[in-house]
Formats: sequence, C-alpha cells, structure tokens
Amino acid sequence: MAVQLRHLAFLTPGSYLPEQPRAGLDATLALIAFAEQLGYDGAWVRHRHLEPGISSAAVFLAAASQHTTRIELGSAVIQLGYETPFRLAEDLSLLDALAGGRLQIGVSTGAPPHGELVGPLLYDSDPARIDFSHGRVARLLEALRGEPLGAADAEVGNAATRYRPRLQPHAPGLVDRVWYGAGSLQSARSAGEQGLHLLLGNVNRAELSDDFFGAQLQHLQAYRAALPVGSARRVAVGRVLVPTEGVDAATRQRIEAFSAQRRARTLAPQGPRRTMFAPDVVGSTAQIIARLQADPLLQQVDELRVELPYELPEQDYRRILTTVIEDIAPALGWRAPARAA
Repeated sequence: MAVQLRHLAFLTPGSYLPEQPRAGLDATLALIAFAEQLGYDGAWVRHRHLEPGISSAAVFLAAASQHTTRIELGSAVIQLGYETPFRLAEDLSLLDALAGGRLQIGVSTGAPPHGELVGPLLYDSDPARIDFSHGRVARLLEALRGEPLGAADAEVGNAATRYRPRLQPHAPGLVDRVWYGAGSLQSARSAGEQGLHLLLGNVNRAELSDDFFGAQLQHLQAYRAALPVGSARRVAVGRVLVPTEGVDAATRQRIEAFSAQRRARTLAPQGPRRTMFAPDVVGSTAQIIARLQADPLLQQVDELRVELPYELPEQDYRRILTTVIEDIAPALGWRAPARAA
C-alpha cells in the first residue's frame, strides 16, 4: 500500500541548559518560526516535568503563537494527572484565542510520573485517592464546550456588567481539536470512544505482540473500531528521522553513535510495563524514504510527525527539518500548503 502524506508536522523536545532556560526556549521559538517558513503544517512541543524542558505547554505555545501566523501549534502531551481539568481548559482557551484557532491539544491520563515527588505539592489530599482515569479527559472536554454553569439565573461579573457564568474566553471548535497520546489498547479504545484524534508515537506497550509495529497496528485498529459511526478523526504517526545526507564525517560519526546507543532499547520490551521503542530512522534520504514507505502505520494514515531526538545541536534540528520537507516528504506524496495571494 502506497504512503500518501497529507499533513507534515514536527515535534521538538524544547530542551535547554538548566542555567540558561531563556536561551534554549528562544531557540525553540525560533525553530518553530523557521519550520513555518519552510512550510510545515504543524509544530508540536513535548510537555515535560521536573527536567529542563517545556513544563507548561500553554505558556510556551502562547509565546509561539506570537512568533507565527499559520502553523498549527500542538502539545504532545499534557499529562492530565498534573492538571485540574477546568483550570487547564481556561489556559488552553485563552491560548487558542491568542493563536487564532490554531491550537491542537494532545493529552494523556494516568497517575503523574514522579507522583511520589510532586504529589504533596499538587494535591490537597493523598494522591492515591485521586481519580487519574480517562474521566479527566471527559471533564476537560466538558469545560471546553463552554456551556453555562449553575442555575439558569446564575450570574457573575463586576460593578458594571453581569454575565452568565461559563468558561472564558470560550474558544469555539477547540473541543474538537483534542488528541490523545495512546500507547496501549485501553488508551486507544478510550480515545476512540471519546471521539478524540489519535497521536501514535515511537513508544508503546507490548500487550499482544512483541513487535513494535504489530502492536501499534493493533492500537490503531482498536481506536478505529471504537470511534462513533461516521466520526471523521485525524491520526498522526510520529517517527524519529535523522537524515545523514550532506553532513561531514565528524557529524555523521556523531549521529551514528547517537543512534547506536539508543538501538538496544528497540530490540525487546523494556521493564515491567513492557515498553517498546521504535528504531530511529537514520540514513541517507533514499534509505529513509524506503523505510517510511514500508512503515505499516504510515500506509494506514496520512499524517507524519517528525520527532526530533533529544540533545542534538540546533543546527542539526534545522538540517533535519529542511531535508525532510525538501527531499523526503515530497517523495511520500506531501505537498506544501498553498499560500494566500
């Protein structure tokens, strides 16, 4: 089956030196603006906690919205275990208003990673008693719909004006731009049942198969089977791409060493959760095109998210984005968005 890409995005780790956050965050903002100029359809940021990365996607993407005009801006993913759904909905609605309706919200559920460290700082009660299930997604969606709150005659406001209480600002359509980052059969089914768009990345769990691509195909099938009848939802596949075309010998050696030290984790499921990682797609342009054309997930969907690896120099990120959009994506059927006259 031929790969036919319709939408091309990228995911940046947004890393910075702990002692120089401003420089790293500015570099990531510049990278997103650079990608928009190249013609990318979407820019996604990793949402990270307790490490030098983007700890608040809403705050960072608000800044990115002021550096760009067209490109979709996405979070991959906001861990709802760290959040209060209604307060998060307020932040995201405000962000979407600033971005002119370009926001794509990627979320996940479950107890927050490092909960033993941050639990006392996040919650007013024992984290073990808190519901971290997919119900948190439902509460976020309910808030984003912006329906009036309270009784029919409930009002809020100030000395000058009274209003019906509701989420403000209300961002029409934002509730239909929520994605779920699924890595298991249960999460894929839940995403489908709730009518969310689906993010499939380079990490999943070995449940019925020890083959990464076989397991991810099962997740995709479970998601599509659970979607409401007639529901048209987007699915995006993320892959780490590192082209070596045109680099000098030292850079090639550095890239190959970087990929080699990550390869061991792709050979078998890891840890008690049986986590699996997709191999990095490293090589010449022709080699990368061939591997993507053979990717069974990309044969099923039409959106690719180029996942930039952690800790590479900024010039490598720009080179990867340029090579992908100029030489790789067109060979997979992608075409640059039409420019307004």
